[in-house]
Amino acid sequence: MANRLGVHALVWVPGWSERECEMALEMTKGAGYDFIELPLMDPATIDVVMTRAALARHGLAVTCSLGLGFDTDVSSVDPEIAARGEALLTRAVQVAGELGSPYLGGVIYSAMAKYLSPSTPANRAQAAEALHRVAEVAQEMDITLGLEPVNRYESNLINTAEQALELITATRASNVVVHLDVYHMNIEEGDLERPVLQCGHRLGYVHVGESHRGYLGSGTIRFSELFRALVRVGYDGPIAFESFSSAVISPEFCSSLAVWRDLWSDGADLARHAYRFMEVELLAARRAVSDDRAFDASFVSPDPPELTAVGRG
Repeated sequence: MANRLGVHALVWVPGWSERECEMALEMTKGAGYDFIELPLMDPATIDVVMTRAALARHGLAVTCSLGLGFDTDVSSVDPEIAARGEALLTRAVQVAGELGSPYLGGVIYSAMAKYLSPSTPANRAQAAEALHRVAEVAQEMDITLGLEPVNRYESNLINTAEQALELITATRASNVVVHLDVYHMNIEEGDLERPVLQCGHRLGYVHVGESHRGYLGSGTIRFSELFRALVRVGYDGPIAFESFSSAVISPEFCSSLAVWRDLWSDGADLARHAYRFMEVELLAARRAVSDDRAFDASFVSPDPPELTAVGRG
């Protein structure tokens, strides 16, 4: 089992001009990653021809992600807002396809923001129907959609893997998967193993980040638990490192993601460390799970000894 490892573009650059694109891809390749995750918050700002050429030049793959806002919330019962959100997702799918990305995920089912009231059955039904139609467009382009459960301060619709699975069922689409993010799991889930096991083959994308968005291993997340669970379910999909610092991202993103301080300033050092950290954790998890399986296979309860004539009295 070999997972492709990637890094979010916002580790490197706040935007996607030609200069930023070249810098991000050069740094991604230099740190050893297989792909870069490109946010499509505004698909119209992405120069597809330039980006494709740069990806080919550096030998990198790409995945895409985004988060909706209150004005593009597909779970909204306001038909105009929901329609704007569906149009944005449809265009993002098209741009992802043009870039050669097989995946578009993130908070694509509601606004990535703090709601002041719980979601309703009407909100969930609205999101499911919109995603059903967007998934049909994505299917034509061989693109998988991923629903990323996020913490309670960033959505009122999907905070756990279980909720994501329920909404996926409601979409009635075969090309929609769960996109787990350990940063959010660490807040909302009881542990890091059970959600992975719950998802099983419906797990299609994984975000790795620390509890405080800084260097992996310097916070409170039990990464060994996550990686062992991934190995146990046979997950061989992409794993992307994600981290945000006000030293790089724009003030707009700082505000929407509540990034109020510089947890790091050297993205290159951060990303190289993350790549090595994930490689080591994956290797350790594979060895541990292999040892566990070997032990289980070798442990056979011995038959009870035959009773001797003396033993039978």
